[in-house]
Amino acid sequence: MGEHSLDDYLKFFEEANNTVIDNAVYEEVPLCEKSNVIQFGAAFLPAFYYTNFLLSLVGNGLVLCIIYKYEKLTTVNNIFLLNLVISDLIFAFSLPFWAVYHKSEWIFGSGLCKLVGSCYFIGFNSSILFLTLLTFDRYLAVVHAISAAQSRKKKYAFASSVIVWVLSILASIKDIVFYDVMDGPNGRLCEMTGYIPSTLTKWELIGYYQQFLFFFLVPLVMVLYCYSRITIRVMSTRMVEKCRAVKLIFVIVFTFFICWTPYNVVILLKAIKISFGDPNKCSEALDYALYITRNFAYLYCCISPVFYTFLGKKFQRHFLKLLAKRLPCLKINTLLSEPSSKSASVKSPTLITEHSRD
Repeated sequence: MGEHSLDDYLKFFEEANNTVIDNAVYEEVPLCEKSNVIQFGAAFLPAFYYTNFLLSLVGNGLVLCIIYKYEKLTTVNNIFLLNLVISDLIFAFSLPFWAVYHKSEWIFGSGLCKLVGSCYFIGFNSSILFLTLLTFDRYLAVVHAISAAQSRKKKYAFASSVIVWVLSILASIKDIVFYDVMDGPNGRLCEMTGYIPSTLTKWELIGYYQQFLFFFLVPLVMVLYCYSRITIRVMSTRMVEKCRAVKLIFVIVFTFFICWTPYNVVILLKAIKISFGDPNKCSEALDYALYITRNFAYLYCCISPVFYTFLGKKFQRHFLKLLAKRLPCLKINTLLSEPSSKSASVKSPTLITEHSRD
């Protein structure tokens, strides 16, 4: 009987020791086997991230170049557009780091782990807020053109931009605090760590609900309201140029939400699963869905500059001017001279929607 008790004691001590080690080192790592999901990410994500980064760099760089050479920061719309491009570039900055991370392990140290971990959320939060600001500014310009003419000044644009950046950074403080380097079973990881599992789970839930409610659902409601009012106003005025401008913003914002809605739905499902589901129940479905929808959302950083460049009438002319200077052999001057006579009496919108003076 004494021998049996000693065996039981050793077995108990071994299990307790393993539990302590697991909690100390791998406390954030789920107990589920996710090797298939990890292999899927390692095979698919790096090339996608590199491609997305290059496309975003070229597209947003083109927008910045045209603003600098032809538009300047003379209108409220251009100020918001410039900040939106900066948001996309901040977001794209993180992609090469995540590409290396998914391919092998985190090799960039603790400081970059915190910085890169927060750049994604700062870029996303500011992007959605600046898109909402662009839509709200168009709502003021179209629906309340006379009463809003005095308030839509550059001071208003700069103040609104500062507020957006402050809110975006405040919403990302938790990521700056919690993201750090830890040792995992297959190398070094850049994840939320350093606190007990219950604390990390609590802040993870706060992040999920914060993103879905304040950086997706509320902007979506505002955009739908603004566009319903803008549509009614445009239908009553029958102004072709204004209608074209509104269609352009609608395409841009609609594409944004098409790209981001699946990801936010998955985020909400994960939050519900953590809040009300069985924590010991393993399922790879949401992990695969998160990989796919999140990377589908990343495409927006490449798509939005394409809209700015090729759907905006005045932006098209600026782009052609830029090509004419760099590639004179293309003989683009004839294309530039064609609409000049037609637009002599009609004011075309600048960049996205500048159909009224700011």
